[in-house]
Parts: sequence; structure tokens; C-alpha cells
Amino acid sequence: MAQVRRLDATSRNDGEASVYGAWERFVRGEDDLRGVRPEIAISWQRCRDQYRVDPHLVEAPVAVAKVDHALEHDVVIAELGFRAASLEHEVSNLGGIVTITDASGRVLAQWGDQATRNVAAKANLAPWFCWAEGATGTNGMGTALMSYTPVLIRRAEHWCHAFHDWTCAGVAVRDVVTREPVAVLNISCWRSELPATVGTWLGNAAKLTQRTLRLRARDDGAELMAAFNHARSRSSVALAAVDPAGRVVLADDTAGVLLGIPGSTPAPDPAVRWKPELPEFIRAAQYAAKQAARNPDWVGSTQIFTRLANEPTSISFQPVFLSGHLVGNVVAFGVSEGDPLPRAGGDVPLRAQPRRMVATRENRMVLLRLPEVSFAQSDGNDVWLFTDQGRLRSASPGLDRLEAELSDSGFLRVHRQYVVNLSRIQEVERRFKGELFLVMDDEAKTMVPVSRRNTPAVRRALEI
Repeated sequence: MAQVRRLDATSRNDGEASVYGAWERFVRGEDDLRGVRPEIAISWQRCRDQYRVDPHLVEAPVAVAKVDHALEHDVVIAELGFRAASLEHEVSNLGGIVTITDASGRVLAQWGDQATRNVAAKANLAPWFCWAEGATGTNGMGTALMSYTPVLIRRAEHWCHAFHDWTCAGVAVRDVVTREPVAVLNISCWRSELPATVGTWLGNAAKLTQRTLRLRARDDGAELMAAFNHARSRSSVALAAVDPAGRVVLADDTAGVLLGIPGSTPAPDPAVRWKPELPEFIRAAQYAAKQAARNPDWVGSTQIFTRLANEPTSISFQPVFLSGHLVGNVVAFGVSEGDPLPRAGGDVPLRAQPRRMVATRENRMVLLRLPEVSFAQSDGNDVWLFTDQGRLRSASPGLDRLEAELSDSGFLRVHRQYVVNLSRIQEVERRFKGELFLVMDDEAKTMVPVSRRNTPAVRRALEI
């Protein structure tokens, strides 16, 4: 790593002064974020409006004692600790410290310059204290847990004023199946800058560590396929094997038609597993995985609308374990066995609905009420929102994430590239061979295509 540059605690260049001024205004309740990077602005919005973190907090709180993660994640945390410890000498030469946290933001271990560690201890930047965003605001560890790429938090970009002398860079290692964070690797310097190469180094460290999870996930996929074949030999009903994220490892031809995916096509590698375009099915599979992880004897069932069906179909979930570790469920169609899953609109409340969406325009954060958004379109890794304020980049990382956030708020996935606000559909155009196009109510009367596999869900939603 390059030589570190020491900074006086009271000195601020023009860029830092601009960020500090925006921080002061935002803390007072204003929304003027000129000069603030979009990812920082979005984090500040979470800290102020969602988590309500005190910007004048001077130390991190004690982490809760409960540890709740899969056993295989211990291996990942240990490997990450090895990488952090191996960097101790180099980071110490920078006057910095390196830490690892678990998925809750709890600091597990720390290495580096002893003088910096002494300063860090005054802010509880030490083992067994919590640095999640909801506890201590914008910081390298907590904000990394909310991001899919390495993050850099410079001085006044921290939400809490007491941490404005720090510069931190962190990256989250994520489960390759669920995409949930497992741990964070973070490097921090006090009153100094980190080298420009730190982001690349962190990203590479995360990729190397995730190899362990990827290899385990492939073994899990093979075990799910074996469980599917065993169930296939004993039953004539339609079957599918799904992982804890609701993605399909293998389905027979009938189940493939019902789910809108290729049948009899194995996909043990998590990178290529099939995603049914049935949000209700995915939510049920994710719920079933959580229940089975808590209780290995759990079996459950529910009803969903499948592709090409006008009536709901019963499905049941049978958990599959490998060495005591849940790898997914075998789903049987037309079967109702075990505990009933909760249904939205039934005897359990819906998930909390988002009050607004967050987008970015240049260096500003734009807070949108849901009725202002007509539809969202994916373009590679970006998601664009078409709104009453024009075309804006969404803060959500990916259309799948946006779909999950909005599925109970009147938005529907109608195509691989589109999620639409049902209340903003003005007309439905039917073309040759039955293709549907949705005419939105924006000025351009934008026409959004409906994929064939999503047509039944659109017809049900619009009652046509």
C-alpha cells in the first residue's frame, strides 16, 4: 500500500468542507446534499429518517450477546480473520487498524497500530461493540453491510460527529446463495488517508474468502438433486428442489411449466440456478427455509398461483439437510402436508411497506413517494426509475431487490427488465398471438412489454 498522508484534525480541504457543511444542514433536517456522494447521502438518509441515530453519539453501543448464524459461516469468519491478521504489519505501518465484524456489525477481532487502537477504544471501536448502521450511523463496517461493493467513508462522511477524524474502508463477504452478509473486513485510519488501492485489495480479499461458500453451495446443490431424485422415485406428483433463496436447482417437466423455468435441467452451481418469476413462490420458499433452519422436523404447505393456472395450487415443503446444515427444500405440487404457511392478507400482517423510494440525481439524493414512480427498468447492473421528476437512478442494487421491496406495495414484476406501478397503468394493448403491452400514464405513454410467463399474474392483478 502507498504511503499514508497525515492530516491535522482541524484542517479541511474544499471537498471536506463541502461535505461537512452538507452534514450540518442534513442533521438540522434540511435535504440539501450538494457535494455528497450518492452512496453517502443514501446512508445518511437511513441514519436520520429510518434508524434515528443520534449524530452526536460519541461511542458505539455494546453488541447484543446472541449469536445467530450458520455454522459454515464460522469457517468464513476464521478465514477472514487470517487475512486480516496477515495484513497487520502493513496496516500498522500506515498507522491504521484492521477489524472484522459479523453480520450484525459486532466487532470480533482487531489488529494494527497500538496507538490508533488506543484512540479507537475511546469510541468503542473494539471487540464486542456494535458498528451496524442502525447503531452507530454511517461507517465503514456498518455501511459495508448495506452494500454489495467495497465502501469508503472519509472523515465528515461519517454520520456521527465524533468519528469525523476517521477514514474507513470496508467490504462485506456475502452468502453466495441468499446474498445475505456473513462478515465484514474493514481498515481504518485516524486523522489520515487510506491508500487508493485499499478498495481493490478489499474486493479481492472478499472474493477469495467467498470461494469457501461457493464450494459449499455446489455441494449443497448436489445434495438437493439427490433428495429430488429420491423423492421422484417414490412419488408421481410434480416436484422441484429449491435452495433457501427460492431458486430452483432441479424441477421435473411439469413443475418447470408451473414455475416458468426449464424442466429436467440441473443447476447445482448457485450462479446459474433458475429463478421462478413467481414472487409468491419465492417468498414461501424463503419462509420455509427459515422455519426448517429453526426446527429440522418442520414440514409446511401453502397455496400459490402458478404459471398458466387460474386457480391456486397447493404446494408442500420438505426440508433437506446435509451434515445438519439446511440446503433447501423439495417442493411437491398438488400436495398439502404439514403446518400452513402464513398468507399475506390472511391471519398475519403484511410486511411493513416502504413509504418512499430513494433515487439519485448527480450528487443529490431524491426521495420519491411511491405514487410518483411509474415503472422501473433494469439496464445491466443499474436500475432506472421513470418518475414524475424524470428518469432517475434507483438506490436499490438490482431489480430483484427492488421487486422484493415493493411486492406488497402495488408494484408487479411484468418482465425480466420491468417492475411497474399497477396504479399507473392507463391502457393494456393486446397484440398478435396474445402479447400484452402496458401503456403507462406518463407523458410519453410508455409501452412496457409483458413476458408470456408473467401474463397470468398481470391478468389477475388487473382483473382482465
